[in-house]
Amino acid sequence: MGSFFSDLRHSIRVLLNSAGFTSIAIAALALGIGANTAIFSVVNTVLLQPLPYPEPDRIMRVERSYPQGVGQSSSIPKFMAWKKNNQVFESLAIHDFQSLGLNLGSGDRPEQVQGTHVSQDYFHVFSVAPVLGRTFLPQEDFPGGPKAAVVSYDLWKTRLGGDPSLIGKPLVMGGEPYSVVGILPQGFHPDPPADVFIPMQADPNSINQGHYLLVTGRLKPGVTVETAKANMKMAGDRFRAANPKWMDKNESVTVLPLRDALVGDVKPALLILVGAVGFVLLIACANVANLLLARASGRQKEIAIRTAVGASRGRLIGQLLTESVLLAAVSGLVGFLIGAWGIRVLLVLSPGNLPRVNESGHVASIVTALDWRVLAFTFAIALITGVVFGLFPALHISRLDVNSVLKETSGRSGTGLKQNRARSILVASEMALAVILLVGAALMIRTFVGLRSVQPGFDPHNVITMQTALSGGRYDSTAKVENMVHQVVQRVEGLPGVQSAAATIMLPIEGGIDLPFLIEERPPDKGGLYTGDEQWRALSPHYFSAFRIPLVRGRAFDDRDTGKSERVVIINQAMAKKYWKEQDPIGQRISIGGKALGPDFEDPPRQIVGVVGNVREAGLSDSEQPVMYVPQGQIGEGLTKLANSVIPLSWAIRTANDPAALTAAIQREILAVDGQLPVSKIRTMEQVVSESTARQNFNMMLLSIFAGMALLLAAIGIYGLMSYTVEQRTQEIGIRMALGAGRGDMLKLIVRQGMLLAGIGVVIGLAAAFGLTRLLASLLFGVKTTDPMTYAAVALVLISVALLATYIPAWRATKIDPLIALRYE
Repeated sequence: MGSFFSDLRHSIRVLLNSAGFTSIAIAALALGIGANTAIFSVVNTVLLQPLPYPEPDRIMRVERSYPQGVGQSSSIPKFMAWKKNNQVFESLAIHDFQSLGLNLGSGDRPEQVQGTHVSQDYFHVFSVAPVLGRTFLPQEDFPGGPKAAVVSYDLWKTRLGGDPSLIGKPLVMGGEPYSVVGILPQGFHPDPPADVFIPMQADPNSINQGHYLLVTGRLKPGVTVETAKANMKMAGDRFRAANPKWMDKNESVTVLPLRDALVGDVKPALLILVGAVGFVLLIACANVANLLLARASGRQKEIAIRTAVGASRGRLIGQLLTESVLLAAVSGLVGFLIGAWGIRVLLVLSPGNLPRVNESGHVASIVTALDWRVLAFTFAIALITGVVFGLFPALHISRLDVNSVLKETSGRSGTGLKQNRARSILVASEMALAVILLVGAALMIRTFVGLRSVQPGFDPHNVITMQTALSGGRYDSTAKVENMVHQVVQRVEGLPGVQSAAATIMLPIEGGIDLPFLIEERPPDKGGLYTGDEQWRALSPHYFSAFRIPLVRGRAFDDRDTGKSERVVIINQAMAKKYWKEQDPIGQRISIGGKALGPDFEDPPRQIVGVVGNVREAGLSDSEQPVMYVPQGQIGEGLTKLANSVIPLSWAIRTANDPAALTAAIQREILAVDGQLPVSKIRTMEQVVSESTARQNFNMMLLSIFAGMALLLAAIGIYGLMSYTVEQRTQEIGIRMALGAGRGDMLKLIVRQGMLLAGIGVVIGLAAAFGLTRLLASLLFGVKTTDPMTYAAVALVLISVALLATYIPAWRATKIDPLIALRYE
């Protein structure tokens, strides 16, 4: 222990005496450690932290499984079968897949809160008990049961006054009174987020085969995920055998830990960012190792003397490693502070759909960066960093030949060949790592450019969107919704500057609903019930003009298409091409939904009256899908009730100029029709489009930042090596010039040496990138991982930067006076 403290004191003196070296090394390492800390904090929050529920590893999501992937949602009949026929879950619940707006209050301009329908066992699944009152009774979760509500702690405290006597009192939501039966504890974070919980009241005998709900369960103690998967697969097989029309032969059932289900497709991208920022730290380590090797030339006499007086090689390595670890420890402290600041920057830049990070309950914890995992990570990364960048120079310098060290380090010896060889390897490694990061960043930039150039099929400019919640009994019929929409559209289109207005069940880009359909006089494939299953949208007459979706043939919807007129449908070009390749679809008749899905989906045959252009309904990166558009006033009563209970009504208003200036006036007109319809989620359509690519943009930006850091560090590394080489070869350069070598010859000599290293690094990096960038395949759009243009551009950039970094010290070498160089020691 005494020798350790002696080494520590000596290391402090050495580092303080080399303030310039110490500052540069700490800056390089702190940036690398800080970037790693910031990214790890996000990874920790998203992937590593347990969910905020008791025994979260027992909470599972039950999903449909197909050869091509999984379907997260389930139907009520399937849920009833899973609940009855499984032996692995102690509780199983069904609930909405997203929160819905509920209008809270009975006066004009009610406040909107987030609500969700849940079955009775929902609270048992998440092991949450109310602080006041109780959760739902079985009779409250039965069809036609009492209207009850459980409210969140935050809603109770902030909007309901924190009144303990609220239990048993009515709470008016959507114009209907609900009896408050319980108040949940503070800190409960439901999935999906909600302020109010309402009984699902699912019919045990339902034949509604719509997949629009989520199933979550808590495993029995001791049951493994694999056991649960096997058991639920058998339950699915039994359900298919009993109901072959309700479950496809390729469909099965699986279970997934809730944390994995919430993270979804974010995990691969985060792990790629972890790898990228790790490469930045490796490059920083290589740079510091190069600095240590450069300093080693000035410490060779010191090491030789210590060896001569009896210091063992292990003792010397220990001393040098102590210096490295101390340097890394200080860098780790500074890096932690940089990481804490970086976390705040990431929160500002991160897309709103990054799971667990953008939820208010997690934001406070991630900002502090005090989670023990983050602290442990920073400490470990600093320690490992100190060993990584310190061990190589320590081993190298500790192998000195004491007898020849003076020859190796004399002024007339020229270069320390062994040290230069080691430094050359480090620089080539830096270049290779920088190539990998630059290729990844370039591919993401190509993806960004590709997404920006995609034509969405509509004009998002000068369109404002908003939502209103129709849940409750006020709009429980199609006629009521149609009448309200007609009045709102008339009033809004009467505003100066408004060109057209429409309502729809779902905005373009944001995904939607798919329904099966049958083409009349065309029997389905053998064993099938339907011709196909495609996207479905319900909308008001001026929808296509509001979004400027072109009409290809036939006619668009107009005010004649009401609930009392002939049933009609408009399809897009993709559907026409897929199902009527050699025919004109105009005049053809199709039946959408049908009895096989349940009574809510019954729909009479419809005539195709128009074909419109294709729209990227599911996002810019997805293909153009076939879509069926139907008038809002012509959808069935059951489907209207179902849609109102799970999806808010969306509005789209096209204006002549900036739509933001008309937002207040539009809201006034909506409230003038119904004062119980507060407006929420006001966004321009350009914002909607931007949000759809926010995650890709976030990945691209971070990879570009890391690649830029890597490029800078690699340039500094090769510049430092060549500067050191020129300094070490000063005498040699003087001799060469005295013997007749020209300045151009010396310039070529130095540049050739630097570019050789850069070339080796680039070749190795390109080969490595060819293999590693395949991990990016799922994140890319419009470009392949093997895109030759990208690889060529990256190689050109690296070679150009390396040429500049090499040329500067080479140019300085040509300015050396031969007479001064010959006297150089």
